[in-house]
Amino acid sequence: MLRSYGKAIVLRFLPTSRVAELSPEEQAIYRQLDPARLPQHVAIIMDGNGRWAGKRSLKRFLGHQQGAESVQFVVETASRINLPWLTLYAFSLENNLRRPKTEVNFLMRLLRSYLVDNVERMNDNNVRIAYIGRTHELPSEVQEKMQWAAEATAPNNGTVLTLALNYGARSELVDAVQALAREAAGKGTTLENISEADISRHLYTAHMPDPDLVVRTSGEFRVSNFLLWQMAYSEIYVTERFWPDFRGIHLLEAIADYQRRERRYGGLNKRQESDEAPIPDSFLVPR
Repeated sequence: MLRSYGKAIVLRFLPTSRVAELSPEEQAIYRQLDPARLPQHVAIIMDGNGRWAGKRSLKRFLGHQQGAESVQFVVETASRINLPWLTLYAFSLENNLRRPKTEVNFLMRLLRSYLVDNVERMNDNNVRIAYIGRTHELPSEVQEKMQWAAEATAPNNGTVLTLALNYGARSELVDAVQALAREAAGKGTTLENISEADISRHLYTAHMPDPDLVVRTSGEFRVSNFLLWQMAYSEIYVTERFWPDFRGIHLLEAIADYQRRERRYGGLNKRQESDEAPIPDSFLVPR
């Protein structure tokens, strides 16, 4: 299947549908969806691990462990419905700078364990893993496992699972502008000739479509420095559910809500266009 995302033309061969592998509850929701109108890219701000643990009088690290379990449940459902792109905000630049060192070290160990434990399941589900963010600043042993997992899943042509690690949207824009400035200086490009497409080309996500749907768990109404450029026209879905309780069925519920909306990209819907009457000349005469 040939798709154009405005940045580049991407050739993707859709894998065989595995909808029959959904649970009965998931299938009940999936039957309400229009498969032709599935979002191409869903991005999720995974939030609420600590509060999930706190409500159960558990240590924060147990919330993170349960959150890692939720990742694989959601990824498997995404792969079964042939969702092309799934991006998860796993570890922000601010997490790295502002969380206690003990928590950051635990999260790095948890990431390594997740990759080791789940690469086989990713291959079983035809999932390819990728990463965005300043990943070169992560510990070397973590980078090695990330590279290993990416190479192990590279042949898969199903859902692309992208983990945003040591990621911040403002730092992404800084990196993009710096790279663009170096390119412009080398080519002698004038500032007036720099376009939105040029900036998009230098983002971490240059090879991906922008997210159609952004999901935020834990009921918070903020975007937390995530994909600020890319979500300009994304639909946003907020659920009160904490991430450790989020499952594939809740992803399908978010997609069902997405399909009930009409995306206009700053324009009018078809009914508004047909009902729009010409503006009388008298309205345009200065008084």
